[in-house]
Amino acid sequence: MTSTAAGGATTETDLPLSEQAYRNLRDQLIMLEIRPGDAINDSVLAANLGIGRTPVREALKRLESDHLVVSYPRRGTFATRVDFTELADISEIRQLLEPLAARRAARNASAPMRARFRDLAADIARSEPGNSDQPDLMRFDIKVHRQIYAAAGNAHLEDVLIRYDNLATRIWCLVLDKIPSVSGHITEHVKLLQAIADGDGELSAELALEHVTNFEKTIRTAL
Repeated sequence: MTSTAAGGATTETDLPLSEQAYRNLRDQLIMLEIRPGDAINDSVLAANLGIGRTPVREALKRLESDHLVVSYPRRGTFATRVDFTELADISEIRQLLEPLAARRAARNASAPMRARFRDLAADIARSEPGNSDQPDLMRFDIKVHRQIYAAAGNAHLEDVLIRYDNLATRIWCLVLDKIPSVSGHITEHVKLLQAIADGDGELSAELALEHVTNFEKTIRTAL
């Protein structure tokens, strides 16, 4: 299963070091590669990323505002714990904003973006996600959502949705071993991506809401 990054020709290496560190650490925290409650050593992270401590410290400040890390005086910085009681609040926000983003994407997506969504939908449709590794499927899910948010054409909406999708994904990853497969969650994207590519805003919003609602139901079943 392949995917194309949204947003033109900019690559990770074109970004400032602090932004590279932020994205790298953010995705490790989302996918629980840095486990909830783990202590975070900026010197070790800097060495692992091959950059200085200053960009890492700047990244950690942003990650704290994202509620992915927390700092305590004289104790240090830690990955935040996953709180299942936040699921309802996170889902409520996503159920309002994900349809808005999908509707806007259907209206505002450029021609290259629409072609990208059609290709992505076809890629999912002809693949066999049930044979893929669960964490890989979750990474793919994140990429699809971020492309839709980017196509919506509202930087503030994109920023908020990325933040709450990240928190939702952490909850999902914590119960992955209790879920038979997330392949159905991935295949739901086919109709959504096609609707956005076709410019059907209302159908896109409806499918986005269904997708987010199904996510919450699956998590609650696992819990």
